[in-house]
Amino acid sequence: MTPEIILYLIICIVTFDFVLDKFLDYLNLKVSKDEIPEVMKGYYDEEKYRKSQEYQRANSRFSLLSSSISFIVAIGVLCLGGFGWLDGQLRIIIDSEMLVSLSFFGVLFIASDIMSIPFSLYGTFVIEEKFGFNKTTPKTFVMDKIKGYLLTVLVGGGVLALLLWLVQEMGTHFWLYFWVAIAVFTLFINMFYTSLILPLFNKLTPLEDGELKQAIEAYSMKINFPLDNIFVIDGSKRSNKANAFFSGIGKKKKIVLYDTLINNHTTEELVAVLAHEVGHFKKKHVIYGFVFSVLQMGITLFVMSLMVFNENLSVALGTAQLGIHINLIAFTILYSPISKIAGIVMNVFSRKNEFEADAYAKETYHKEHLQVALKKLSVDNLSDLYPHPAYVFMNYSHPPLLKRLAAMN
Repeated sequence: MTPEIILYLIICIVTFDFVLDKFLDYLNLKVSKDEIPEVMKGYYDEEKYRKSQEYQRANSRFSLLSSSISFIVAIGVLCLGGFGWLDGQLRIIIDSEMLVSLSFFGVLFIASDIMSIPFSLYGTFVIEEKFGFNKTTPKTFVMDKIKGYLLTVLVGGGVLALLLWLVQEMGTHFWLYFWVAIAVFTLFINMFYTSLILPLFNKLTPLEDGELKQAIEAYSMKINFPLDNIFVIDGSKRSNKANAFFSGIGKKKKIVLYDTLINNHTTEELVAVLAHEVGHFKKKHVIYGFVFSVLQMGITLFVMSLMVFNENLSVALGTAQLGIHINLIAFTILYSPISKIAGIVMNVFSRKNEFEADAYAKETYHKEHLQVALKKLSVDNLSDLYPHPAYVFMNYSHPPLLKRLAAMN
């Protein structure tokens, strides 16, 4: 395949991805309904429901603006040979191929982040503020950025350096060694995320003694499931939105409840939410998700090994010679249709897992309390009650609320 055809193909993929996403956004907005569902009456009043619809529209308009600018910039860089130009400038001042590659991705990261900061500021301090969600202070926003940069440099830079070194030293067989390394790294993150990464951004405290802890302990004894690691996270530090999640494998497993969740729900509702999270563990969803992600990474790396030394990919993006870092950019775009399909499959399994976790909570506790908790969460988060089926299929990792409620009846 000639460099010209490769470039046209890359531009077509980027354009198709953008058009598809915007078409799905359009469908999702068009299907919105004014009437409150019967099961949500008593939870939504007319004013609150109109507010939720306006929140969806505001986010959709903002997404259209930000993604359109990103699309225009991406097409401009591709058509004008921006990647090749950057590579050429770096080679003037840097001799080492490894340092050229690392510097290349470093410049792209900085440029991308600078471009995204105005959108992050607007989304956080305008849209989220307008609808009563934002609790992030300017200081927290800045500190989050600094910590994110440090993690990106130390963790992301380290992983990238290992990949580049293996490509240079092992040739096309690099993918086997990196696959093993990334699988071990992913397992490590799964086990220690709440111990090492999350505390950099949020405060985690063990659930204190009281009515809620006693109710949780009674439930855990009933299902013969030791719940020693239950933590409360200060989610209210950044947002009024509430959540809960299960993290870790084996003895490192933890259940984390947002303080906003605890503040807005009864003890019975909180135990029901926890029963849902326990369901994920009992059904081995965390393990299955890990295995699936590792297999997906192996396939991705194998396909990458078939393309990473193709000089035409580098030439297509504006260089005069082979550049591994340039080929990684080209591969990422060319592989994106397969990645999107894999993401859809992952979402299908994720939605199935949520139904199974709901069913487990229904079997081991009280479905009424879980249903009430889900309804209140939807209202508090101004969730979309009528998402378009195509939008759900492509983007939702959780089933829409009305389908979850119906499945429990």
